[in-house]
Amino acid sequence: MQYTRLGKSGLTVSRLCLGCMTYGDPVNWRPWVLDEQASRPFYRKAAEAGINFFDTADMYSHGVSEEITGRALKEFTRRDETVIATKVYFPTRDGPNLQGLSRKHVLQACDDSLKRLGVDYIDLYQIHRFDPDTPLEETLAALDQLVHDGKVRYLGASSGYAWRLMKALSVSEQNGWARFVSMQNHYNLLYREEEREVLPLCREEGLGVIPWSPQARGWLTRPAGQTRAGQTARTAGDEFGHKMYDEDANWAIVDAVETVATARGVTMAQVALAWVLGRPGVVAPIIGASRLAQLDDAIAALDLALTVEDCATLEASYRPQPILGH
Repeated sequence: MQYTRLGKSGLTVSRLCLGCMTYGDPVNWRPWVLDEQASRPFYRKAAEAGINFFDTADMYSHGVSEEITGRALKEFTRRDETVIATKVYFPTRDGPNLQGLSRKHVLQACDDSLKRLGVDYIDLYQIHRFDPDTPLEETLAALDQLVHDGKVRYLGASSGYAWRLMKALSVSEQNGWARFVSMQNHYNLLYREEEREVLPLCREEGLGVIPWSPQARGWLTRPAGQTRAGQTARTAGDEFGHKMYDEDANWAIVDAVETVATARGVTMAQVALAWVLGRPGVVAPIIGASRLAQLDDAIAALDLALTVEDCATLEASYRPQPILGH
């Protein structure tokens, strides 16, 4: 396994982060999610491969993902060697103060996440989205309080406009508060709008980039015809994926991934992930896995060096997209 610093912070993470949204409650949340028993081999394999970075969120399976993640990491890893990341913003149940980034919700949500994870502190606590209804100063002060209380070690953001991120960094610096050290954003071969402002800002300000959906919800991991035919449980009912990626230009990019993979004698999944891993500022793409072979592909991608010609082929068909995922 390869390791690196999370931006300019002192935190060392593996170059792959296991995304734990896939593990939770298939009955009451999403049918493609794996239950606890089916999830255990993925945590074990990731830990044995040297992955020390695990990302979940309080809203995944309404908290069940955090519970499963906490129990698995306690069994398969050492706490002092493991980086646990979770997120706050979306509701886990109904209620007027059970969502967003108010001081009340941030502080309560952190306590709830600590209980579900079964830990004393969270390594990386991230805002799942920016909250337009709460003063930014209120949110950042609450997050800083969590750091000073010892409940959180580092802070991160996810999916937002560059101006919001820069404003947050500025407000934190003006007040002497703990600042964001990472950005978890939507970034892959089918969606590269982050290259315009967010990624340059992260590089300039020293934030580590940990992209979500680096393989476009699986759309970049198999030939276009298979995705269109809905050959997996997730793609068959993935309305969100179709809204984001079902464009003619995107199918040409999927075809390009297949072309490069065939020429290099590797899988499409490895090519798509290797491209993201090679982008400036990217620290650790967040990978999802519902089959153990997908973890093998992700690990193999670390050693796949794409050529300039490969990248030119992969990038040639890209066209500007509307903002997706904020």
